[in-house]
Amino acid sequence: MTPIILAAEAAKGAEKAAFPPFDPWHFPSQIFWLLLLFGSLYFILSRFILPSIGNTLERRESSIASDLDEAARLNDEALDAQKAVEVSIAKAHGKARDTADKARAKIDKEIATETAKVDAEVDKKLAEAETRIAALRADAMKNVEAIASDAAESVLGKFGSKAGKADVKSAVKSALGEG
Repeated sequence: MTPIILAAEAAKGAEKAAFPPFDPWHFPSQIFWLLLLFGSLYFILSRFILPSIGNTLERRESSIASDLDEAARLNDEALDAQKAVEVSIAKAHGKARDTADKARAKIDKEIATETAKVDAEVDKKLAEAETRIAALRADAMKNVEAIASDAAESVLGKFGSKAGKADVKSAVKSALGEG
């Protein structure tokens, strides 16, 4: 037979026979195997795979929850530590301020003591200087009196006046405001 004839006969047979999975005669065996495979798959999934997946999900959920709780606890500890650090810094600032105030007070006291010493020394030197000045002034005034008396005698002598030394001295003293 020729290949054309074979193809024609096959086409006639194809018109008569349906696709085997769609043939109603095969439905009972297909349903049987469908139920058997679906039941086996359901049994395996429900008894072995799904419980394992469920346990894994529960472990992950509890692990995540414990990690979140741990993170919250650590966050609280960090906040407490930060507050403690801030308190210790504030105490350190206060302590430093107190130390600076005490040092400032001590230095002010030392400065006041040193200033009082210097003032006392200056007052003492001023008193000594005033005493020396008064002595020098008194000494100078004695010399001025003697010089004024000598000058008055010599001037009177040039004018031809004969005054006694006692009279000239008393006149000079009254002129200088001592007598």
